[in-house]
Amino acid sequence: MIGNKWDEVLKDEFEKDYFVELMEFIKKEYKEKVLYPYFPNIFNALKYTDYDDVKVVIIGQDPYHGLGEAHGLSFSVLEGVKKPPSLKNIFKELKDDLNIDEPEYGNLKKWTGEGVLLLNSVLTVEKDKPASYQNIGWETFTDAVIKKINEKDTPVVFILWGNFAKSKQQFITNKNHYVITSAHPSPFSANKGFFGSKPFSKTNKFLESKNIKPINWDLK
Repeated sequence: MIGNKWDEVLKDEFEKDYFVELMEFIKKEYKEKVLYPYFPNIFNALKYTDYDDVKVVIIGQDPYHGLGEAHGLSFSVLEGVKKPPSLKNIFKELKDDLNIDEPEYGNLKKWTGEGVLLLNSVLTVEKDKPASYQNIGWETFTDAVIKKINEKDTPVVFILWGNFAKSKQQFITNKNHYVITSAHPSPFSANKGFFGSKPFSKTNKFLESKNIKPINWDLK
């Protein structure tokens, strides 16, 4: 399914009735409608950041619903695609926090190689219809992913932006881990606690305190 250790970690989840039914339904939907991301990219977050490599989890809600934007990583868009407002604000905070300049593109894939899992709670969306696949089973699956990361002995940083992401804190019970919360980076809430929250430096300070190599947040 994924092609790395996640297959072993999530083996039982993949065999559950809800997941089998979910995948059958989604495959049918892709044949009849325009969905994002493209089908092979649905599980990119897990493909790009293997279970043992996860140092940081950034939780998003559901994929971008515009043409060519979503590619399976939360908050990320492919090269050549205009950066959405939330992502622009993430880069503003990165500049303020670590003095890292905003890159020309919005593809965050380089972070995945650093051990950052860019996980959306819902993994598909219909074109131009935000939240169109909420409550069909994706949340059950991605909650299971969070629970599996919670079981890790090695410390992990969970970055929860906004109320939706904060609702996942109930699954993070392992005292080894570190949770960073703030307002969402969207233009509607960024000034209510996202700007100035310094999640990137806080993450690296925690990792270094546990003798774990910090994240290189520079995408260039």
